[in-house]
Amino acid sequence: MPIEAMPTFWRDAELPFIEARQIEDGRKVFYGRHSHEVFSIGAVTSGQSTYLHEKSCQTISAGTVVLMNPGEVHACNPIEDQPWSYVMLYVDANWLAGIQHSHDDGDGLGFQPISATHTRSSKLFAGLIDLYAQLIDPALDALPKREAAVAFFMLMQRTLGHSTLELKRINPRVVRAAEYINEHFMGTVRLAAICKAANLSEAYLIRAFEQQYHMTPHAYLINRRIQHAQAQLRDGASIIDIAHEAGFADQAHFQRVFKKHLAATPGQYKP
Repeated sequence: MPIEAMPTFWRDAELPFIEARQIEDGRKVFYGRHSHEVFSIGAVTSGQSTYLHEKSCQTISAGTVVLMNPGEVHACNPIEDQPWSYVMLYVDANWLAGIQHSHDDGDGLGFQPISATHTRSSKLFAGLIDLYAQLIDPALDALPKREAAVAFFMLMQRTLGHSTLELKRINPRVVRAAEYINEHFMGTVRLAAICKAANLSEAYLIRAFEQQYHMTPHAYLINRRIQHAQAQLRDGASIIDIAHEAGFADQAHFQRVFKKHLAATPGQYKP
């Protein structure tokens, strides 16, 4: 009998800074390379999978906690037909910055990227599983859930410490290319227009853009459209309206691309 991966999503209007997801059987869950606007942290609860993070790729197994800063390209996928399961949390980076700077005067510093891409910390793993259980518990009010979230991310900060990431060398022209895509992603975006905005040749732009963002300009464009679609779905917009607004050819095209990026259909993701 074919296996149908059924993702479970959790959201609470009283806790808008956090979203959760669970997959109990990931054998048919396949992600394309993608990134999020938020901070992501997850735990492999059984089995093992591949874990692509920017330019690295490795095998991770039950007990591993994975972490992705906003904008970092990643994907986790099954190994042949081996069962695996996981939970994920998606957290607003500005909210998390408040946790990071709660004991200093760095309120204006903003979110500090986490250096670790994964860890085998048993405390973090157990804490993440416990937080997920509390978040999805319908018997709990928002207050204890919020307290549990604060406690867990304080534990994460103590365990992983401050970032030791080296600052990336930023090419301002490539940044301008990304800004152009961000400003025009809902319409037709042509490579010539991006090059003109960035004052770069096509060959240089494609090479430099992929070096900086770990995506081609086209992949970045599609990823940006999917990020927008997620926000619209959470706000209750219709799938057909989002498909039209976000620049997809039709609803079927939107459905295919959305599932490729998030291993869930828009209908499964929609509240």
